Amino acid sequence: MNTNRRSFLKQGSAITLGALPSVVYFGASAATAASRTGEGRILVIVQMSGGNDGINTVVPYTDEGYAKHRSQLRLPTDALLKITDTIGLHPSMKEAAKLYEDGRLAIVQGVGYPNPHRSHDTSMAIWHSGIIGDEETLRTHGWLGRTMDEMKEDPSTPVAGNSRDPQMIFLGNESQPLALQSRRSMSVTLNGLSDLRLRSPWSVEQSSTTNDLHQFVQQEMKNAAVMAQSIAAASPKHLADGNGYPASQLGQRLRSVSALIKTGLTTPVYYTIQDGYDTHAVQMPIHTTLLEEFGKAIAAFIEDMQAAGLADRVCVMGFSEFGRRVAENSSAGTDHGTSGPVFLAGQRVRGGLIGNTPSLFDLDDGDLRTSIDFRDVYRELLTSWMNTRPDGILGPASASPLQLFKL
Repeated sequence: MNTNRRSFLKQGSAITLGALPSVVYFGASAATAASRTGEGRILVIVQMSGGNDGINTVVPYTDEGYAKHRSQLRLPTDALLKITDTIGLHPSMKEAAKLYEDGRLAIVQGVGYPNPHRSHDTSMAIWHSGIIGDEETLRTHGWLGRTMDEMKEDPSTPVAGNSRDPQMIFLGNESQPLALQSRRSMSVTLNGLSDLRLRSPWSVEQSSTTNDLHQFVQQEMKNAAVMAQSIAAASPKHLADGNGYPASQLGQRLRSVSALIKTGLTTPVYYTIQDGYDTHAVQMPIHTTLLEEFGKAIAAFIEDMQAAGLADRVCVMGFSEFGRRVAENSSAGTDHGTSGPVFLAGQRVRGGLIGNTPSLFDLDDGDLRTSIDFRDVYRELLTSWMNTRPDGILGPASASPLQLFKL
């Protein structure tokens, strides 16, 4: 089989800087990224991997089904952070509750998809691709990757900024998510900002080769090296500016995202992961820690963006591949369920509860009923926030707009 640029692009144009052998060095001569002013909006995704128990996150404490289905896992009513007369947040989410009170946190309730799948891999692939039912399509290109491709091709919705900047950056040591896979857009994976401090200078020698694949890879690596040199010169200062972040892995990853944004990169999409939500046993202490880390990290990031004068440009979305079963299991945990809450944080989000609170009595075979299709959340992120047209990416809308933003 001949290897060519077309077959390479079908695999997506992801570049993992941490894997490039000594390509960049800290302090290299390059136009400083700080001089570039990105005016476009930025979407930061936090993937809450494992299946977050939405019932003990956004707690319907007056629903009689809560006490009926949960004895070991029922949270005391007086400990909840009450946001309405019927709903309270988990006690560990104090920082998230403050964002909610300030109108900078929206909670979209009952989010899922038709005929839900309880496999982590399959359900996550559905959320990543934005496609339901086509197994081949599920594992090719992601909803964000396809969006970036479309924005590059459509002159009426250009991707903002410098052509050398990646369209998507993934912060983490996990495999790059399917959501970022694309045909023509550049996505970069960083384990951390230390990936930008490789050992020796690197340059691209001009080659007379006519091999299409070789030329393409050579140019992509050159772009990655120039980008890395540029932001390496500016990011330490901005990282030092990012005070108030928790020491958790998620907190430090969002601190790195903040530093990259403040260098002036025009990248519109950042993505990171918080793992550990597969709480089949002894859920209470694990879930408490995870939600505290989530709330503190998101709040620190939003406050940091506010202090930097970037709050109007940034939106954070937190999601999980599915919720948990309504009834607790015999191991003081919960098993794989269906729908759950999606979180949106930022200065421009329409804060508050969005959608109907799922009933703990009107169940579908022991699971919460889905009231909002996750693709309708994506749709508004693409139309209202990213200013692009999602019909070719997500298909036709299944419901009226959710009005997630105040723009």
